Amino acid sequence: MDKRTIVVTGAQGQLGHDMVELLQALGFEVFGLGRQELDITDLERCAAVLTAINPEAIVHTAAYTQVDAAETDSEEAFRVNAFGTRNLAIVAERLGAKLVYVSTDYVFGGQGTLPYAEDQATQPINVYGSSKLAGETYVQEHCSRFFIARTSWVYGMHGNNFVKTMLKLAQERPVLSVVSDQIGCPTYSRDLAACIAEMLDTEKYGIYHVSNAGSCSWYEFAQAIFESAGVSVQVVPVTTEQFPRPAKRPAYSVFTHRALARNGFEPMRHWRLALDVFMLEMAAVKERS
Repeated sequence: MDKRTIVVTGAQGQLGHDMVELLQALGFEVFGLGRQELDITDLERCAAVLTAINPEAIVHTAAYTQVDAAETDSEEAFRVNAFGTRNLAIVAERLGAKLVYVSTDYVFGGQGTLPYAEDQATQPINVYGSSKLAGETYVQEHCSRFFIARTSWVYGMHGNNFVKTMLKLAQERPVLSVVSDQIGCPTYSRDLAACIAEMLDTEKYGIYHVSNAGSCSWYEFAQAIFESAGVSVQVVPVTTEQFPRPAKRPAYSVFTHRALARNGFEPMRHWRLALDVFMLEMAAVKERS
């Protein structure tokens, strides 16, 4: 084929959608595959579909992402996030394809107060984090040309996310309670996609932390969302204890971006700037529709 070929799993998802769009704009031939086209949990089917395409790279964004549901549905979370990822790693290695596996800040326990480096010990505290970490392990065991891109607090134009939820709730309620004792790094899905696309153009394999720069609490994030959107709503800070969920969340899962810097990749812009850009783009989409 004249054009380089890339497969994107989870193509209907938030990141997958942006990934397909960006790679096509960059001139790649992109096969955006959803669950119907590619059942990653079936090794033989995976091998058949991917061998027919014979891609140069696979960007694996498909995942079981229901953090709370995973606590009681651990078998399915591991089937998708761990064993599905293992299948892709095995097939990628057979084909000599690069593999990008999108992982999560939830591989860390979050008990510290200093940003996590890529080589720090992992210690997931929920089933979702454990299943994604198992996926990381399989990638490293079965594939020699891999990028593991850990990210966090992702939002974008497609699918559900915290930004959209906050804006919707603000239309329904005058007062919103938001957790203030969990600190992390918001990440705009288009910025994440751009960073992954940059990685694909290299042989600089390894584990990367990919999030927008800076950090905040969910409460501060919510405040910034309403400020950027020009929405007036009262936001009340609450503790994690006051807002219990089935799955534990890391209290502090801020990233360093040492691997990106060390390998000469573009630094990620600050999360506040990325949020403002997203808000402008959302407003433009609303105007067009």
